[in-house]
Amino acid sequence: MSVLGTASTAVQSRPEFAAPLSVKLKIQPVILAGGSGTRLWPMSREQHPKQLIGLLGEDSLLQSTTRRLEALDAGYPVADQLVVVCNEDHRFTTAEQLRVTGKASRLMLEPVGRDTAPALTAAALSVSAHDEDGIMVVMPADHAVADLASFHAAVAAGVQYAAAGHIVTMGIVPTRAETGYGYIRVGGPMSATSGESVGGARRLDRFVEKPHLELAQRYVESQEYFWNSGIFIMRASTWLKAIKHFHPAIHDASAAAYAGGSADGDFFRLQRDAFANCPSNSIDYAVMEQLGSDTSVASGVVVPLAAGWSDVGSWDAIWQILPKDAAENVGRGRVIFEGAESTFAHSEGRLIACVGTQDLVVVETDDAILVANKSRVQDVKKVVSRIRSERGTEATNHRKVHRPWGHYDSVDTGERFQVKRIVVKPGAQLSLQMHHHRAEHWIVVRGTALVTRGEERFIVSENESAYIPLGVTHRLENPGKMPLEIIEVQSGSYLGEDDIVRFDDTYGRR
Repeated sequence: MSVLGTASTAVQSRPEFAAPLSVKLKIQPVILAGGSGTRLWPMSREQHPKQLIGLLGEDSLLQSTTRRLEALDAGYPVADQLVVVCNEDHRFTTAEQLRVTGKASRLMLEPVGRDTAPALTAAALSVSAHDEDGIMVVMPADHAVADLASFHAAVAAGVQYAAAGHIVTMGIVPTRAETGYGYIRVGGPMSATSGESVGGARRLDRFVEKPHLELAQRYVESQEYFWNSGIFIMRASTWLKAIKHFHPAIHDASAAAYAGGSADGDFFRLQRDAFANCPSNSIDYAVMEQLGSDTSVASGVVVPLAAGWSDVGSWDAIWQILPKDAAENVGRGRVIFEGAESTFAHSEGRLIACVGTQDLVVVETDDAILVANKSRVQDVKKVVSRIRSERGTEATNHRKVHRPWGHYDSVDTGERFQVKRIVVKPGAQLSLQMHHHRAEHWIVVRGTALVTRGEERFIVSENESAYIPLGVTHRLENPGKMPLEIIEVQSGSYLGEDDIVRFDDTYGRR
């Protein structure tokens, strides 16, 4: 059988793969929703990263991932509730997007980023605590899969090996010599006790770093290498044994963070100090790279996957995924191509006209424009680093900033003033707060506002306004059933978002 053979049919449960009779296994989707997506700037920002953006359609990448295991038939029931691990800063947007999908979830919050190995360890601890054990299908929130039937067939094959105590990774069948991905070298067929390889599975040999072009071409020609997908399947108990064996410091710190964690409404907060003391490491480095030489805990298995997968890691990757015109152009939003070839253009509002362009990426947002050669899109992250070094806000936030109560758009700013368009969701309220350095004028343009100003509480209707003097405690609420839209004019000596003293907040912000 060729190393590039793939799973094509659902795999039924087999005796040689059966779980111990004392444990009733089920498949537990685990979504890792961290990461910043700097190569997809200016759409992806630190406070609103790529997994929360509709880069390929109306759904965000996170929302698409939540639906990826629907109708999966792998011989075990699929848990009704997702386990999602995300950064604390993204909790409200993540929770809102999950709510829109209708998927129940346990949303675990990382107080600080520590890469994927600690995140998965925390998820495995949660699975073990709730279900004794479970077969975790671990999916990054920022990937795309075009062919769900082929994806399900590969997952079904991987589940059988994972149930037997192996750690499975999906190896993407390479379609080109790609220098932007890591690779996995595979060994011989991975057989069941019956001697049959399920789903074309191979033994894991080793992980290799992103190669230069000539080496990548040799990898593809050899048919012994797959792209590293970052998708894993294993029992929660198997992962916990492996991480304790190979990297006990990660296991112990994550266990302490989980044991000291606490429920907070819809969230589970890992204990900050314990998690901050956890070493930062990826699943690949912490465990997977060790499995090729040390199988005392588990064997590494690679199941090949050919399902139109992409890690959506750069603008060039998005160009490759989306439908193109006869000249290989991709346009999203208000875009005109005239004599252009192999160009990607994305507009968030303003018209982009591409005349005679070739192999270019053009991305327009309210506050930034990217123009790059497609061969250099991996270097966009260097631009983000420079913006951060210059303390530019464009690396962190969009002009439109999402909040748990709605959003605001910084329409205009100048010396001693700032104008915002604020939209408050029905029934939502901002925190009870005050400012040391600015006063605010609120003008209602749509809906009805309930305003707290010092000891006063009063209604402000459309075309009416309220003035909030500097240093006065205040709150804005939407008591209605339609969105409240106001124009806020700030004036004062300092207008930064950190000039907020909160006295009470529905969402637990400080």
